[in-house]
Amino acid sequence: MSKETTETAGAAKRHGGRYIYEELRKQILTLKLKPGMPLDEVSLAAQFGLSRSPVRDALARLISEGLVTILPNRATLVTPFAIEEFPNYISALDLIQRAVTRLAALQRTDEDLARIREADAVYLEAVSSGDFQAMSETNKAFHMTIAEAGGNPYFISYYEKLLGEGQRLLHLHFDYIISTASTASTSTRLGRDHDEIINAIAARKADEAEHAAHEHTMLFQRRFLAYMQQNLTDKISVV
Repeated sequence: MSKETTETAGAAKRHGGRYIYEELRKQILTLKLKPGMPLDEVSLAAQFGLSRSPVRDALARLISEGLVTILPNRATLVTPFAIEEFPNYISALDLIQRAVTRLAALQRTDEDLARIREADAVYLEAVSSGDFQAMSETNKAFHMTIAEAGGNPYFISYYEKLLGEGQRLLHLHFDYIISTASTASTSTRLGRDHDEIINAIAARKADEAEHAAHEHTMLFQRRFLAYMQQNLTDKISVV
């Protein structure tokens, strides 16, 4: 057994199903576990040095988040991503992102605004670190803080699901930006993406907030498609 496997098993025994969930989630979001990769309970239990029960609990949680899928034959795998569904994903994200950002501009309190700015500051720290996982998690947290300021639980729930599904795409999006930018310009390219949204929410300008949210989604779309065209044009069509 390798040192890394031994350390993984030791950590899993100390923290149980929560550790397995967090480790598998991290590997899925950072694409160490590729879309479509099978996940076998027995193999995972051996890898983490635990029984199948905590593994099953971790997989159930990942299934609820849409990151893992069970097929009709009961096989379990990392949820595939069909590139042809990307336009539908963007349409849904754009609509809900505009709605929650508009609501935040109309409904936010001073405390909400402070939390939004604090969440953006944490995101900027992650950008400076270059840690894709931290960037993805803090970006999601920033946008969820906006949704919570809007105060509509139905929007909040659906938005969280969409952001979760998009985190793997966001990882590729960050990879593309950092690989095509100088170190000095990375913070400028990524760190300022939220400014117009925050300023519009602060000014309580709902139309401007909605427009900024839409432009933010379109920027993500352009960057992701640029990544696809640069890296995967031989494998799939991105049009």
